[in-house]
Amino acid sequence: MKLLKSTVIATTLALSLGLFSTSASAVCLGMACMYNKMTPIEGIDATLGAITDALTAIQVRNSGGAAGNDKDSDEVIVNHIKEALKLTKEINANDKLDRNRNRANDYLKKARVAVQGGDLPKATEDLEEAEKRFVALKGMIDLTQADRASQQTHMLNRILDTPDSAAGARK
Repeated sequence: MKLLKSTVIATTLALSLGLFSTSASAVCLGMACMYNKMTPIEGIDATLGAITDALTAIQVRNSGGAAGNDKDSDEVIVNHIKEALKLTKEINANDKLDRNRNRANDYLKKARVAVQGGDLPKATEDLEEAEKRFVALKGMIDLTQADRASQQTHMLNRILDTPDSAAGARK
């Protein structure tokens, strides 16, 4: 009985390892597989495109050119805003950029609530503010490699507690 039990456990273990083995290229670690399909600049541009689509849909609805009832056109606007919110998850370069992206997202969320409440002028105002903030994010990414190197203190200087004259100095 002991031998049978050991055999069953060994077989189950071998099968489970064989069933779940994957190649190294297919292994995903954490959130990295869900996002990061585009660069931060591409993510900003895609988000700005979705915001522009939402603003255009609001203008079409205000001009009376939307086919169907107001509920359908509001749903289209909300879908554009949701798409913009989804695309903002691709914008990830550093902590400062992430904080400012979250602040810009707040305006997208306010615009979505305003559209659902039927307040299109408020939604337009919030979308325009979000657009300004996402354009400003591009300037935060433009930190050059030389600037990054000048802001770093080398590890040996930190360990030995010696001053690094090059740290913080820009050329």
